[in-house]
Amino acid sequence: MPKRISTARGRELGAGIRAAIAGAGMTSRGAAEVMDWDEAKVSDVVNGKGGANLVEIAALLGACRVQSDERVHLLALHSETAVVGWWQQHGVCSPVELRTVVENLAVAETLTCWHTHAMPLFLQTADYMREALRASATSPADELEDRVQAGLAMQRLPRRGTCTFFIHELALQLQVGGAEVQAGQLLHLMFMANRPNVEIRILPVARGAHAGLAGPFTLLTFPKYEPLVWVGAENSTLLAESRDAVAGYEAVVRALDAESLDEAESKELLLRLHDVTKP
Repeated sequence: MPKRISTARGRELGAGIRAAIAGAGMTSRGAAEVMDWDEAKVSDVVNGKGGANLVEIAALLGACRVQSDERVHLLALHSETAVVGWWQQHGVCSPVELRTVVENLAVAETLTCWHTHAMPLFLQTADYMREALRASATSPADELEDRVQAGLAMQRLPRRGTCTFFIHELALQLQVGGAEVQAGQLLHLMFMANRPNVEIRILPVARGAHAGLAGPFTLLTFPKYEPLVWVGAENSTLLAESRDAVAGYEAVVRALDAESLDEAESKELLLRLHDVTKP
């Protein structure tokens, strides 16, 4: 089946409506009966294909008794479902849960992640994550454990597909927390590197300038949708979806693949660093 054009906004609207229908204790058929729609129309709506105008969506959300904040959010998305690319501005800091990112991770087929100076979120131990959050200038201290649990939950989402991680050697050398936390983190990387769907590749410091200098990103591909790139910043989230933008990041991935150590060499480096750093 060919991929159908979809956007992150459209998928989030569809997922929100699907959740609203389920939260009201209805099936798609039940929602169709309440709205006097064909069941196929409900299917199109919850799958982000459109097919319903703003008034109809508002009526469906009302029938499902969706709370005000969620209703406002979903109705705002309705007129933007065809917009490609999404820059989400969060204020002082990112929310505890990155809703859009989570929804896309849950249906991703492959994940390719590059990080320059720290462990990718998907490979962090709870201790490492906790220390990184403590060092943040914007994450509220009273949300620390909630953010750790949210991060650990995100780690579980892409495990069904293939995950490739390119990590700069400097990220391995940066001590986050004490020696015990650092050694535990490196041990965790070695454990993850032996999973059949995980590939970890280290870019050595000796390579000097490299294609990933612009910063970290995560490339996601999907069985039915076009790929997108997630770039997380201090207080915003960028989802790049245009073909040209994604093609640029794909070129960076190819360059990192050519410049990084292979899997076996990367595992050897992790082992050497662990032996040096373990308490």
